[in-house]
Amino acid sequence: MTRLTRRSFGLSALALAALAGAPLRAETVSTLKIGYQKTNLPVIAQRQRSLETALAPLGVTVDWVQFAAGPPLVEALNVGAIQLGWTGDAPPIFGQSSGAAISYVAALPPNGAGEAIIARPDSGIATLADLRGRKVAVGKGTSAQNLLIAALEAHGLAFRDVEPVFLGPADAAAAFGSGAVDAWSIWDPFLAIAEVTHKPVVLIRAPEVLRVNTWFLANRDFAAEATNTPVIEAVLAALKAAASWADSHRAEVAQALHEVTGVPIAAQTLAADRAQFGIFEITPEILAAQQDTADRFFRLGLIPTAITVSDALWTPAKG
Repeated sequence: MTRLTRRSFGLSALALAALAGAPLRAETVSTLKIGYQKTNLPVIAQRQRSLETALAPLGVTVDWVQFAAGPPLVEALNVGAIQLGWTGDAPPIFGQSSGAAISYVAALPPNGAGEAIIARPDSGIATLADLRGRKVAVGKGTSAQNLLIAALEAHGLAFRDVEPVFLGPADAAAAFGSGAVDAWSIWDPFLAIAEVTHKPVVLIRAPEVLRVNTWFLANRDFAAEATNTPVIEAVLAALKAAASWADSHRAEVAQALHEVTGVPIAAQTLAADRAQFGIFEITPEILAAQQDTADRFFRLGLIPTAITVSDALWTPAKG
């Protein structure tokens, strides 16, 4: 298994910066670049133009930058190609261990029942123990990899006992559908699509083994500038309002996600009904859970250096 090293992270990050034409230093922005994946709160906030409305009085516009998964989003944060963005629990750990210039700004609810390990119905796999020696699709450095590792350990197996096939969500969906892999660790809406399309065996859902959060992150240098603190605070306030609306308008959330992503309404309804919405301050308990994940990754040799998660915690700078 290839590790994400400090050197490889830096090279890919520099390449990304060159492609994006982005500066490698912080400065007051007139256009805020926000990285997102097409799911839940980011899509709702984008549809409602919540952030655009909140930032208009500050003279800041918004540029939404889409990513297929968390690891490239963290790389973009590292080089300043974006200033803010959402990821699951694992990408910032890989990034911090490799020296990425990121800060934890706020916590969001976990993926919950919307993240699971599933098996093809014709695979003969009925339990997690049956995964021994089998091919499991998973995104490298993603929250789904953390779920896979934790679930295996909870059932007496190690990560080395399965054959991980590292694929992004779209390629993993194709591999799962064709039978090229036996199982898949994945999140919504890809999980919901698979459940509706293939009627898979659900081996375990994330809450059964993990108590982790998803994250709202910032480029470290951007967040450290006092002039950017009002921008970040305005974004957080707007997201809280959007989350509150989404929590009480599930049908509208499903329809909005369907229109934006093209995912069938049945799958988006399933995903929206079990989603958790919110954005809140990072507590010591939340930090401790993220630290447990980081320690697990280091123990398994998945990250190059041990980290202290709290070292990357954002403290608002006041001018």
